[in-house]
Amino acid sequence: MQDALGRPLETLRVSITDRCNFRCVYCMPKERFGADHAFLERRDILTLEETARLAAVFATLGVRTVRITGGEPLVRRNVEHLVELLAAIPGLEVALTTNGALLAQKAEVLSRAGLGRVNVSLDSVDDATFRALNDVDFPVARVLAGIEAASAAGLPVKVNAVVKRGVNDDGLVALAARFRWSGHPLRFIEYMDAGTTNGWRLEDVVTAAEIVQRVGELWPLEPLGRSGTALRFRYRDGAGEIGVISSVTQPFCGGCSRARISAEGHLYTCLFGGPGHDLRGPLRAGATDDDLAGLIRDAWTARTDRYSESRPSEGRRPKPEMSYIGG
Repeated sequence: MQDALGRPLETLRVSITDRCNFRCVYCMPKERFGADHAFLERRDILTLEETARLAAVFATLGVRTVRITGGEPLVRRNVEHLVELLAAIPGLEVALTTNGALLAQKAEVLSRAGLGRVNVSLDSVDDATFRALNDVDFPVARVLAGIEAASAAGLPVKVNAVVKRGVNDDGLVALAARFRWSGHPLRFIEYMDAGTTNGWRLEDVVTAAEIVQRVGELWPLEPLGRSGTALRFRYRDGAGEIGVISSVTQPFCGGCSRARISAEGHLYTCLFGGPGHDLRGPLRAGATDDDLAGLIRDAWTARTDRYSESRPSEGRRPKPEMSYIGG
């Protein structure tokens, strides 16, 4: 199944909560997501079984990978049960993205449940910088322990780092150094204008080209081409690889094959997309799997999203928050 621009539907990202135990300045700034913030009510959030049912319908339409996101997915009770349900769907790979705060406790049970791989968001290995970024004074050592626990449980781990100029870009080489020879690929992500609450400015973006240049000056790199959203590079000395996700300066809309479901069951066809398509309502009103497949097919085949390619002409428009839709 292809959208209006010929892009197939291959990957589904499912947010299972809009809550998080961090208040990262580029995603859920504390001044906008404080104690008085109104999060989704439990009754409005898809149950784990509802989420798995939708994933199974997406699998019949061509999806081969489902990634569990949030908010922070590991704060959702019994997330391992969802992994079990998803892992039972034929032909579907199950992945998860986490901030790593609870990963040390959860890694083994997630692996046993059938999780295939995990991405850990880690924007600095400097403890003071990391505590400032997460804005809840959480130590970097505990995230690093979570990465090691996941690896020990047999889970392949990738590390994702959002780079913001003047905030953590002075530590990107230290990040690269920490994960050389580790077996964990490192992905640097350009600071993006996801949502409307993070105060994004173009001048805060450290470009993918600059990141590659900085790392390559110390450890020569060779390009490996694009894989999914990342431009990949390997160290010439065999120490592993890095990647850069260049949504701002080198957009990849033309190859985007991702759909997203929010925690309350809205389908989004773009991270920066406008209004979502309600799937929870029909699901709870008794829609059959064929009915749901028809709704998904209608939304995807009409898809023309290419926000990152048209950003200069889009202007400011309402966009779903990263914590609501998943990254």
